[in-house]
Amino acid sequence: MGKKLTASVVGGGTGGKLSINALRNSEFFELVAVTDMRQDVCQSLEKEFSGVKAFTNYKEMFKACPTDVVCVSTWAPSHESVTMDALELLPLKGILVEKPLGHTAKSGCNILNAIKAKKLPMAVPHGLLVKKVPVEIINRVGNKEIGELRLVEIQCNKWDIINAGIHWLNFFVSLTNNEPIDYVMAICETSTRTFRDGMQVETTGVTYAQTKSGIRVVMNTGDDVKISREGKDTLFRLVGTGGIIEFWGWENSYYILNSEFPKGKMFTPDEFSISGHQRHLENMVDMINSGNINYKVAQSSLIALELCEGAYMSSKHCCKVAFPVDDFKVPVRSDWELGMSYSGKGGGRDGRKL
Repeated sequence: MGKKLTASVVGGGTGGKLSINALRNSEFFELVAVTDMRQDVCQSLEKEFSGVKAFTNYKEMFKACPTDVVCVSTWAPSHESVTMDALELLPLKGILVEKPLGHTAKSGCNILNAIKAKKLPMAVPHGLLVKKVPVEIINRVGNKEIGELRLVEIQCNKWDIINAGIHWLNFFVSLTNNEPIDYVMAICETSTRTFRDGMQVETTGVTYAQTKSGIRVVMNTGDDVKISREGKDTLFRLVGTGGIIEFWGWENSYYILNSEFPKGKMFTPDEFSISGHQRHLENMVDMINSGNINYKVAQSSLIALELCEGAYMSSKHCCKVAFPVDDFKVPVRSDWELGMSYSGKGGGRDGRKL
C-alpha cells in the first residue's frame, strides 16, 4: 500500500460522523481535520478523535489543512457552496458529497458538472448500493433472473419522500441501470403538518414514476403506511416477466420466486465486513489509483433527487411532471372536474374515439 490519502470532513452531524468513522477505520486514509459550526461539537470531536484538528469555519480548515480528499456532509442547501469552495481551494484527488446532492435537482446538477469538469473521482454514499442484499438483488435483476423488470413497489412506514424515499428511488434507478425517467406523478396530503429531519413532509403520499421504456415504480410513504408483510416497516417488491423478488429495506434477507425457485426461496447472505461509507470511500480510492473514473452512482443520485423534486411539484400543482424537471413548465390549473357529468361545453375530447 502506498502513502495514505489525507482527508477532511465538513460537518459533524450524522452524515459527517459516518464519514469520520469510515476514514478512521480505513487503511487508505488519514483523517486530519473536521469542521462544524458548533463549538461544542468541535470540542467533542477533538476529544473523541485524537490528533484530528477541529474548526468552526471550513474555509479556515481548507487553508490550514489542505487535504487530498474532502467529505461534504453538511445541510443539503449548503452542499453547492461548500463543494465549489473545496474544488477551488483544495488540491483534491477525490470528493464525497452526501445525499441528497443538493436541495434541488439544479443545484445537484451544478455540483456534479463542476466535479466532472475537474475530472475528480466522486463518492455519493447511498447505503443500499453497497449493502450485500441489495447488491445481490441488482445483480440478479441484471442477469434477468426474474425476466424483464416491469414494476418496483415500495412501502415505507414513518418516513417520507425526501428523507427516505430518495434512497429507495435511487435503488429503483440503479435497478434500471440509470434509464432516463419519462415522468413522475404524486399525490400527498399534509393533514398532520409533519416535519422530519428539519423538512416539512407529507402525512401520506403516493409517488408513481415511469422510465422511458415503461418500467414503473410505485412508492407509498407517510406517517401511517400499512405494510403488506406483517412485522415489516419497509417493503420492496420487484415484479418481472419471470418472477418476483421481495426484501425489506435494511434487513439482511430477501425472497425470490422464479423458474429456478418455483416454490420460492429465502436468502440471507453474510454482510460486507466494512460500513457502507467506507466501501464508497474505498471505491473512490480505486478510481484515484486506476484513473478509471465512474460517475454512475452520482448520476443515479441526481436522478433520484430529481424524482423527489418532481414528486412534490406534481402534488403541489396537480399535474404530471415530465423530465428533465428543471425544464418543466407548470401548466395552468385545469377546471376539468373529475367524475362529473360532461356538460358538452368547454372543449374536451371523446375518450371513446381515441
